[in-house]
Amino acid sequence: MRKDIKFYGKLFSGCLRISAFTFGGGYVIVPLIKKRFVDEYGWVSEEQMLDYIAIGQSSPGPIAVNTSAMMGYGLAGLPGALVAVFATVLPPLVTLSIVSVFYSLVIENAVVRNVLRGMQAGVAAVVLDVVIDLIAAVTKSRRAVPIVLMAAAFIAAAVFKVNVALVILTCAVYGALTVVKARRKERDNGHS
Repeated sequence: MRKDIKFYGKLFSGCLRISAFTFGGGYVIVPLIKKRFVDEYGWVSEEQMLDYIAIGQSSPGPIAVNTSAMMGYGLAGLPGALVAVFATVLPPLVTLSIVSVFYSLVIENAVVRNVLRGMQAGVAAVVLDVVIDLIAAVTKSRRAVPIVLMAAAFIAAAVFKVNVALVILTCAVYGALTVVKARRKERDNGHS
């Protein structure tokens, strides 16, 4: 893929439009990023996007910014990451700057308060869409260990209230150990 001004413009406008018209937090933006850059543009595979989401979730900071940064970096290195991040943070930055000026008028407005409450149902539906995609990606391999790990991670976080960072770190360690084991096996088979 050629990385010219047209590419960066499309990357910027894609991230900007998603960020500007998404309400409800970071997880809401994830399926929209997927739909735009996987389904519409065809720039990344679904598997790559799920990797970007996983890294975005497990990294410190907002998931929308982290996922955009990873996707931009995957597409065009550091310049791509910078363009994607700038486009992702620009709309909330402008919106919050304006809202902060009129905060007392907005927060006391019953209509605004009820609109925001009503949006929670839509946000829940979009987050559920992301969860279904992530579950499908894990179960697609039909390997028992990742499926059991996913279920155990859910139970640890939801039932036993284990810190989410610890759950993600544990799963990341498992993933790293799996790669190390596979590479050792390849190396041992190559020298046999």
